[in-house]
Order: sequence, then C-alpha cells, then structure tokens
Amino acid sequence: MEKSTDEISYVSQQEAIEIDEMLMGPLGSSVDQLMVYSSSDYTRVLVICGPGNNGGDGLVAARHLHHFGYKPSICYPKRNTKPLFAALVTQLESLSIPFLSEEQLSVQLSSDYDIIVDAIFGFSFHGTPRLPFDSLIRKLVSVRNQQCTHQKAAVIISVDVPSGWHVEDGDVFGDGIKPDMLVSLTAPKLCAKMFFGTHHFLGGRFVPQSIIDKFKLKLPPYPGTSMCVRIGNLPQTNLSAQKGIFASSESLEEVEEDPIYQFQKWLSDALAAGIKEPHYMVLSTADKDAKPSSRMMSLEGVNKDGFVWQTNYGSRKAREILENPQASLLFYWGPLKRQVRVEGFVEQVSEEESEQYFSSLSRDNQIRPIVSKQSRPIHEREVLRQQYRELEEKYHDRTSIPRPKHWGGYRLIPEFFEFWQGEESQVHLKLRYSVEEIDGRRVWRIHRLVPQLAESASSL
Repeated sequence: MEKSTDEISYVSQQEAIEIDEMLMGPLGSSVDQLMVYSSSDYTRVLVICGPGNNGGDGLVAARHLHHFGYKPSICYPKRNTKPLFAALVTQLESLSIPFLSEEQLSVQLSSDYDIIVDAIFGFSFHGTPRLPFDSLIRKLVSVRNQQCTHQKAAVIISVDVPSGWHVEDGDVFGDGIKPDMLVSLTAPKLCAKMFFGTHHFLGGRFVPQSIIDKFKLKLPPYPGTSMCVRIGNLPQTNLSAQKGIFASSESLEEVEEDPIYQFQKWLSDALAAGIKEPHYMVLSTADKDAKPSSRMMSLEGVNKDGFVWQTNYGSRKAREILENPQASLLFYWGPLKRQVRVEGFVEQVSEEESEQYFSSLSRDNQIRPIVSKQSRPIHEREVLRQQYRELEEKYHDRTSIPRPKHWGGYRLIPEFFEFWQGEESQVHLKLRYSVEEIDGRRVWRIHRLVPQLAESASSL
C-alpha cells in the first residue's frame, strides 16, 4: 500500500525528541518495540550500529533478520552499556551472529554483503561524525559511487535518518550517504523530504492516539497486520507505449524551488528506471579564444554547492578551465525523454575533498589516474599496461595508495538550469532556472517556457 507524501506529517528535530521522550517515558515503550525491519531477496546483511537508540534499532533488526533466515553480521564499535542494549547483544551472541570491528570489514563492502543497514545516527545527532563513524560513513558513500558506475554494489537501507544528514536540512554538504531505502520511524523527519531514493517506508503503527492528537500528526493507514507502509510512489514504466518511456505523474508545473533538488529527483528517477550510466554527462569548455570542446564525463557528486567531477589537471579541459572558467553540463536520459542543461562557473575542489574521494575508490580505480597522463602522446598501449602492472606490484601489500598531485576534482557552481521533458504528444516542456543576487543571497527564478512543438519524437 502506498501513501502520498503530501498527506503525511513531517516532524522537526525538536518534535521528534519530544515524541520520543513521551514514548520512552510515560507511555512505556522501548527501543525494541519501535524497530521496523525490511525483507529482501538477498541474505548477506551487514548492520552498522551507532551508540544511541538508532544503534538499538539496528540490533533488533539483526535479530529479526536472523530468525527470518538471513545471515546478518554486526559492526557495533561503540557499545551502549544500558541494560536493554546489553541484553540485545547477549541475545545476538547467543544466536552466534558475528560482531565485527571496523578493521575486520573489507575495503569493498559490496564484495561481502548484499545489503547494508545504516543504523548509526538518528534524529538526535548533530555536529560532525567522529571516528570510527566518519570512516564507516565514507565506506557507505563509496558503495553508492559503485552503484552509479554500474559496478556490483550492495543495497543501502537507512533507519529513520541517513547517517550524517541534518535531521531537518538533509544532506547539507551533498557528500553523505545516498540510501536506496529509507525506513522512517514514528513519523518521517523533515530531512526525508530530501530523500529521492526508490523506496521509502514508514513504521509507526504503534503511535498512540494521544501523541497523534498532541502533535497533530497525519499518518497513513496500515494495511492488514503490517507494521510498515510505503510512502511515496515507485517509478512506473509505461509498458503500453512499448518504448520504455517513463510514465511520470510529475509535470513541470509541480517542481522544486531549488533546481539542485529537482535535478536530484530526476537523477534518482533515472537510477530507478535502470538507465545505464545515468550519471554520465557532456562537459563543454572553451579556451580563451572561445573555441569550444566537449567530452563525456562521470558526475561524482552533486550538492548545494554544485556539480563535481574528477580529472587530470594537465588535460585539455583543465587547461581550458584555467583560461576560461565558464562551462556547461548536459545530461540526457533517453528512455525517460528527459534532458538537463546546467551552466556556471568552475573551480577546483579542495585538496581535502579530492583526497577523500580518492580514498573511497577501489584499488584499480586508484592506479588508473596514476598511469594516465591525459592528452599526452604515447607510442603504444603496452607502455600503459606495463606501468599498471608495475604499480599493482608496488602497492600489492599497501592498504592505501597516495593520490597523484596531477589528479583531483572540479566543481561547477550553477548559474542556469534548463529541464526538458518530452511527451508522447510531441508537445515538449521546458523549465528554466536563473540565479539572481538579492541582499547577498543567491535566489533562483523559475521560468516556464511555451511548450515546444517537435517535428519528431527525438527533437530537442
């Protein structure tokens, strides 16, 4: 059963704290009663637990998964010593469920697990994650990077709040976890409005009427004896058209005020629709004489600050950016009949950001930029292969490879967006965002354009 998110309450951090205190205090609930768990077609599950109540939710999830025939493992580096949590650990150990330290986890989590449950931080978290949780979160981010490049990757399920997100503002810096599924508890938190993954469930059937009345909550009905309900709609494919065209209920009359959020929604739709390499884009630059050049690039990150990619600082595009830091990006998702154009100013990302991204790559992907001297002549490919083999041997017993100084990231700070939506009627729609400076703030203006009449279904 699905429920429109427009008919559901989203609660602030303070409201979530007050509701939790009432449930845990005068109403006599406990963490193990508040856990919602999900089933899957896969069996190898890693549950990463934090020190607070969200970690307790993860422990309960692991117990349920074991009894339903899954093979859970638990990473619980900062154990809560309260009696309820200690009892959960005892139960899990009696079931011979393995507890692993962070050091025992492989660098590539997807090679060992089909599903990863993120139960690290919940709605009460604030500030910056510290060791060892910052490292664990980076590992989960690298799993998402694998998904974007169509490598085999584990599915990530976050409990209540994706770890590292602000409970109200979401993934503020854009470098946090991007879960495939979010399981909200009691009522979705405000940050859930910024969740654009495929699956969003709510577990809150236990919420007493007194709390619903006090906080004026709008919660969905739960079907049958189910303890969770899907909120939001799965993307659907229009099979009747037999062209793989995405049948979306969204029109360009109902859009996000922030074009970054609008882009993230469309990118999530492309991922959900199974489009191959939806993160690939055309990057167009020009030199000081305005002579243009274009090439395909991989989008490595997008957040409120802009669009990030990684490349060689000695390449042609890097030289052109140095001469003329204006560039444009083009994304095209044919099966969905969607296109996005982005224009703006380009800057190098910080050394720290480049280091962080490089450390999340697999060993193969770390060696390649060391070998590749882009845009330089080479006599034969065998030279590159030999260099690659030599580096494999050099670093075979190293846990990390240093980032080459000639390789790092760029960020396009957007000043203009254009979203294009094709239609079966060939009356295509366009939506433009342009930025204005008002009282020192960047404000986006939305312009809905006259529909475009196309001569053919492929005309843009």
